[in-house]
Amino acid sequence: MGTADGISDVAAEGFGAGAAAYEKGRPSYSDDVVAWLVERLGIAPGRTVVDLAAGTGKLTRLLAATGASVTAIEPVDAMRDQLLQACPGVEAVSGTAEAIPLPDRTVDALTVAQAFHWFDPAAALAEIARVLRPGGALGIVFNERDTREPWVADLSKLIRWDERERWRVPYTVEVDWAEAVAEHGPQFRPAERYDSSYIQPMDPDTLVQRVLSTSYIARLPAAEQSALAEKVRELVAPLGASFELPYLSVAYAAPLR
Repeated sequence: MGTADGISDVAAEGFGAGAAAYEKGRPSYSDDVVAWLVERLGIAPGRTVVDLAAGTGKLTRLLAATGASVTAIEPVDAMRDQLLQACPGVEAVSGTAEAIPLPDRTVDALTVAQAFHWFDPAAALAEIARVLRPGGALGIVFNERDTREPWVADLSKLIRWDERERWRVPYTVEVDWAEAVAEHGPQFRPAERYDSSYIQPMDPDTLVQRVLSTSYIARLPAAEQSALAEKVRELVAPLGASFELPYLSVAYAAPLR
């Protein structure tokens, strides 16, 4: 896979082109998932937290609300620009999971939301362990569309999610990230898992932005994106002006050994 500035070219180009759509269309995280991460990772005022591969700051803004000192690390300039608008006062710097631009043992907790699949797991976990202080912990969280809902399953077919490997997107649904940490991160204790759900209030325009924020779709020519947007609108027309997009949410907490 080609890379740009140390990250996948699919991620660099797709998320660079689709940053505004990402901010508008991507979901947040449920209160219970955030509360679980905050408790398990010891996030509180006076603690230092890094949100790695922070994107437009969907999780960053929720962590900052705890009163902790939060630094967002995001390699794509356009995503980081969106984050700075959404999270005023949060420090945002360029960097990657495999080369975290921080000194050793300077972070109490580190989170990765919706991004771990882009990492080289062994290199990233080694870097995360390097910057964590003794007693620190890693948190991972993912939202996945709940395809038990028929129209959501049809949406996944429409955007050809089953062909994502063709587009060089290294994402596999229902990955047990606790197993990935155990395999590639001997620096960490076994990860604890928390399962939940999230309901994103939705309308046709927002759903279009949600679809167009997908990395491989954001790289398509404008005409192809427009055609896909029209198909998305047709799919959800029976749902009316407002509806809900359900997600399955899963979070992990892995303390440093």
